[in-house]
Amino acid sequence: MADAAFVAVDWGTSSFRLWLMSKSGEILGERRSGEGMTTAMRTGFPDVLASHLSALSAPSDLPVVVCGMAGARQGWVEAGYVDVPADLADVLKGAVRVPGEAADIRILPGLAQRSQDTPDVMRGEETQLLGALSADYATGEQLVCMPGTHSKWVSVSNLKVTGFSTYMTGELFDVISKHSILSHAVEGAETVAGDLPAFQGAVAESYENPQMATNRLFTVRSGQLLHGLSATDAKAKLSGTMIGLEIAGARSSGRNDAKVILVASGALGELYKAAFAALSIDFVTIDADDAVRRGLVAAANAIWQ
Repeated sequence: MADAAFVAVDWGTSSFRLWLMSKSGEILGERRSGEGMTTAMRTGFPDVLASHLSALSAPSDLPVVVCGMAGARQGWVEAGYVDVPADLADVLKGAVRVPGEAADIRILPGLAQRSQDTPDVMRGEETQLLGALSADYATGEQLVCMPGTHSKWVSVSNLKVTGFSTYMTGELFDVISKHSILSHAVEGAETVAGDLPAFQGAVAESYENPQMATNRLFTVRSGQLLHGLSATDAKAKLSGTMIGLEIAGARSSGRNDAKVILVASGALGELYKAAFAALSIDFVTIDADDAVRRGLVAAANAIWQ
């Protein structure tokens, strides 16, 4: 691994992603696991990192740049927040070094919106934003959608974050589908696909009538009891209702004409693509893995230039 220059880590609540990188941004090795912050709090952050570096036969003294929940208050070392409005480059300046480690390990801070009415925080997504926007969207205004357990919608102007909102769509979907009466309706359902009419119809209905969302959620169950709605269509309707409600909220800020930049990957990204298409919303997609990796490379090059 003579060409390895640094290690890039995206450390989420329940996931861990590590890339061994050259200075130019070439991927020399990769590791993924479910050893997110929740697990690392028990087993030890240094031990988790060391085990993955060892698996790649990487030098233990390589510098490491980390984004995500490792910098939370309950994480490895707290790496505070940069207040918005803020240039994304300010995130790089706020990297905190982990004390007591032989290697130079830096954890990037998150972003905080300290408005009394709409307080909000993000941690990890700021690095994705940096990687997603710096190349092709460094100028002008963007509305960025970053789906997940807690989806983020971010307003950006010339690489300055001017505001953002978090939507608990993924977490609420999980809670409702597992711990409410709707758990019976979706039991045995197949994976939801974005081309299902039940999904697209629920997205449109929830987007047009967000005030009816809790009623429409109950029709997932009653539709099954009275009209034989299948488990898969029930799950699709639940998913579509939640995603449509999120998009309605995010687009209520007055920027309905803005092109959406969707930073996503995998099955969840496909659902949001289908939702935007169903609503005739103009959007472009940037792969979330590529975005966070590019952001970490930018951070590393800024720190160890």
